[in-house]
Amino acid sequence: MRRKFIGPFLRPLLKNKHPDSRREDRESKNLPPSEPCLQQSLVENLALLQKIFDHCEDVIFREFTIGEQQARAAIIWLDGTVDRQLIDDIVLQSLMQEARKLPPNGDISPPQLHTLIRDSLLSTTSIVESYKIPDLVDRVLTGFCAILIDGVEVSIVASVRGEQMRSVTEPETEAVVRGPRQGFTENIRVGSALIRRIIKTPDLKLETRKLGRLTKTDVAILYIQGIADEKVIQEVRQRLGRIQVDSILESAYIEELIEDQPFSPFPQIAHTERPDKAAAELLEGRVVILIDGTPFALIVPTLFVQFLQSSEDYYERYFFAFLIRSVRFLFLLIALSLPSIYIAATTYHQEMLPTPLLISIAGARQGVPFPAFLEALLMEVAFEALREAGVRLPKTVGQAVSIVGALVIGEAAVRAGIVSSAMVIIVSLTAIASFAIPAFNLAITVRMLRFPLMILAAVFGFYGIMLGYLALLIHICSLRSFGVPYLTPISPFKRQGMKDVLFRAPWWRMNNRPGGISPNNRQRQNTPRPGPKS
Repeated sequence: MRRKFIGPFLRPLLKNKHPDSRREDRESKNLPPSEPCLQQSLVENLALLQKIFDHCEDVIFREFTIGEQQARAAIIWLDGTVDRQLIDDIVLQSLMQEARKLPPNGDISPPQLHTLIRDSLLSTTSIVESYKIPDLVDRVLTGFCAILIDGVEVSIVASVRGEQMRSVTEPETEAVVRGPRQGFTENIRVGSALIRRIIKTPDLKLETRKLGRLTKTDVAILYIQGIADEKVIQEVRQRLGRIQVDSILESAYIEELIEDQPFSPFPQIAHTERPDKAAAELLEGRVVILIDGTPFALIVPTLFVQFLQSSEDYYERYFFAFLIRSVRFLFLLIALSLPSIYIAATTYHQEMLPTPLLISIAGARQGVPFPAFLEALLMEVAFEALREAGVRLPKTVGQAVSIVGALVIGEAAVRAGIVSSAMVIIVSLTAIASFAIPAFNLAITVRMLRFPLMILAAVFGFYGIMLGYLALLIHICSLRSFGVPYLTPISPFKRQGMKDVLFRAPWWRMNNRPGGISPNNRQRQNTPRPGPKS
């Protein structure tokens, strides 16, 4: 009679050979013998897991019995990373109440009960099985709950994630006047979803792996199949596969571990927290790397001109983009070399200055006890200290301290005769010029290279500045980012890529993707020139 109670619906599930051949399945999976696996005894499994999670009070063990089966079971989860309501409704209520509809104990073996629970009772979207203890531990620590049943040497792992995360807000480091207001969050799945909302094609591929022996950080590789260069994709896979570290806490860890020239001061990998910018780079054939726990995505390969481009350049008309980019290139030169030019001109090459300007500078420097180099070095170091203090202080007082401190110290230094007013103007213009560089990592590089140029100017004058520029140019020309020359499309020259360097051509003129990034699918559009048709 009890066999009739089972009914035609449950018989196919009971006939599954999956739970009855665990040993054969494990051997067919070629599991390494060194990795501990679950046993049939629930007591032994719980004892081993409790030993692993010893002194981990946030790991919860809950033992219970399943319906009228009176089968002993246990559920394990990490408090704070799961939704307790999901555990109560989907797991415990299903196994302790809904399981009463199953045949009583004796009619179903533990492996068959395992199959029924997996296929019929748990109403969650993600369910996997785990044979190995390390795999089960990793899943518990990442927001899954593990269900163990006495007499079964495999666990059911269900996704019940419910951790708190920051909502999608406007990026703070890449603000624009016109454009999307969404930014990446620290959740990698939110980041990939934001990109897929923009690029709605199955050709957008996503590959996930874990890096860091202790943190086991999720890292995702995104690229568009058919557009991205397969060699670059394979190179990204290989470089990420070579990473052997304990922890990955931020994208900067990976950036330093996969860049081509680790001793170069120039950034060779761009980062962004804007989904629209990441999507634009993907559409040009680049690869985007998302890292769980940080809102910054990495972009490879990276060119030098990318650091002088802003997302807003593509949302305003091309006239504005040409004007603002010209200003950025000019300010890059000012931020890099204005103090060194002042030092060289006032120390060695006074004849190159107009006479009224030379008289004005000489009058301002009258009474200053330091040479121009020491004067500039003193002011630059003081301003860098004020800028760093403004960043580290709370936001409510940081800006006030940096601005007021600069004004007070500069005015006091001029009145005391320690520095000249001309030097204060030079340092201020240099600081403003460095703020105009869109990429913060390139701005830091320019601020750092400013000091060697000042030393060369103090020793050799304009000849030293030219030597410094020559050395920088040779170094930049030798750099590559994942096989792509750093100065592309300037050197090597790419005609199509030059439409988006100093100026941005109109969209109806950029029918092809920039050259040098990927040889695949070069045509982007075929839009005719706008205007009234005759």
